[in-house]
Amino acid sequence: MSQEQSKRGHDQQQKAVKFADVFPAVQGEVADKVVAPKDAATMQTAESEAVGQNLKRGAAATMQSAAAQNQRAGHVGPNDMNIVEDDVTITETDLPGRRIFTESVGGQVVGEYIQRAPLAAPSTVQVSGGQITIGEALEATAMTAGKKPVEWTDAAAIQAAEIRATGRPSIVPGGVAAEAQSAATLNARTMRNEDKTKLGDILAGATAKLPDDKPATLRDAEGVTDAEMRNDRYLTTHPTGVAASVAAAARLNQDDSNIPK
Repeated sequence: MSQEQSKRGHDQQQKAVKFADVFPAVQGEVADKVVAPKDAATMQTAESEAVGQNLKRGAAATMQSAAAQNQRAGHVGPNDMNIVEDDVTITETDLPGRRIFTESVGGQVVGEYIQRAPLAAPSTVQVSGGQITIGEALEATAMTAGKKPVEWTDAAAIQAAEIRATGRPSIVPGGVAAEAQSAATLNARTMRNEDKTKLGDILAGATAKLPDDKPATLRDAEGVTDAEMRNDRYLTTHPTGVAASVAAAARLNQDDSNIPK
């Protein structure tokens, strides 16, 4: 058997990459579908139309990588498409000074991207040198994952964010972290999701609940991400949760600091 035949046989034995493999949040019928080239192209078009560019770490890039692997292994062809256009959506949320683009597949959120926008009234938001603060990142989470019931993973991430925003060694009594911990405790005893306290209930107006605030840095993002992961049974973070929002803000701040003034 030639090396080429051996390689082809090995590729064909590779397990097909499905949507649930690359996007754990995706459930239902779409989750079991194999990622195909035209599926990725659909998301790529959606990103280009919504954001004006394809995102370096966006859903389209993830889908393109999975589709290429599936095509090399012979699971799909170059013109295959396993989902419909309506399965791919990108919604825009406008906040003071920024826009948040939320990417979804099969109705499930798989990622977010924050883009700067002109401020209509600069005095209406707390900013530091034009950079996004941790409090603002928490408020962004209320927009992107506001309907998610508060869990211990969320409470841990919010606590880590608050401590980094305020510079205090412990949480603020009656503050946003304390509210999140109480909500997580009550939610654990509540059976129905509709009766549980949601992230939006806790994080709306988070900036005003913080006695101090600061621009989000990559170190802050690492600390918040670590806190959220350590309290998750699968050691993962929610795609548009607290850690994701702080990380997105930190990346944007980092990119902005590298732009010559």
